[in-house]
Amino acid sequence: MKEIYTILAILIFGYALRSCKTVILRKLGAVVMLVASGLCFYYLTGSIGWGIGAAAAWFFLPWIELLTRIRKMRMPVENKLEQRFSTNITGFPNAEEHIYMLEQASFEHIRDCSWNLGGMEQLYRLYWNAETRTVVSLCLCEQSNVTFSYLTITSRDICNGVWRTTNFPFSPTLKPTPSVHWNQISCVNDSLLKLIEHHYHFLDKQGFIDDDFSIPDPDHLETEIEHELSRQIDHNLNQGIIQLTNDGNFRYTARGLLYLWRQFIRDMIRLC
Repeated sequence: MKEIYTILAILIFGYALRSCKTVILRKLGAVVMLVASGLCFYYLTGSIGWGIGAAAAWFFLPWIELLTRIRKMRMPVENKLEQRFSTNITGFPNAEEHIYMLEQASFEHIRDCSWNLGGMEQLYRLYWNAETRTVVSLCLCEQSNVTFSYLTITSRDICNGVWRTTNFPFSPTLKPTPSVHWNQISCVNDSLLKLIEHHYHFLDKQGFIDDDFSIPDPDHLETEIEHELSRQIDHNLNQGIIQLTNDGNFRYTARGLLYLWRQFIRDMIRLC
């Protein structure tokens, strides 16, 4: 009974830490939960090795999905955005607030477009501001009845380098091309004004001035998104992350599954 009470006490302590608003305390709570898992197997087997293995097993859980659903997944090499003329945004968290903030910040709505990538429906609401030479995309995602939204701010320099700040909550599932530079911030920062502030700080750190960036062409934004994904697919083919199939699609290689596993672990540590 002493061992049971010890584990229960640790679990309660871990749950209390997970309920805190402070990020460090929540992460400490996740560590306490791992300790509880290890102690449970240690008390059952009397082996320290089994206890450490039980705690470490949490980091290998993503392989269940990697070796079942994702290994069998096939995604198209050619992707085309389809224009959307009507969009119901009420089911997407924070979407209406994002749109209001974009309008208040003098961003002009261009159009809506969407595509399906790996079973996830992605709807883009594209906005631009000629004065700041930036494009903001509000992305509404839906997969297996789970919906979320995020913002991405993009600036393109005169040498065709792409500089992008986003609060996308997950790590990328494909390697970015060398010309695309990501500044991924916490999804807790869901305010457009905070995102713009982070984006300008990101550009300032690179030593850019306003004249270093080109003015976006609102008539070609969809084409740029399609071409960028095409270049990213080619880059990942060259890196051995994905490989072509015989039906015009691509799939993840063994190296690609390892890459995805590392991304999963990053998300587990970052989002816990």
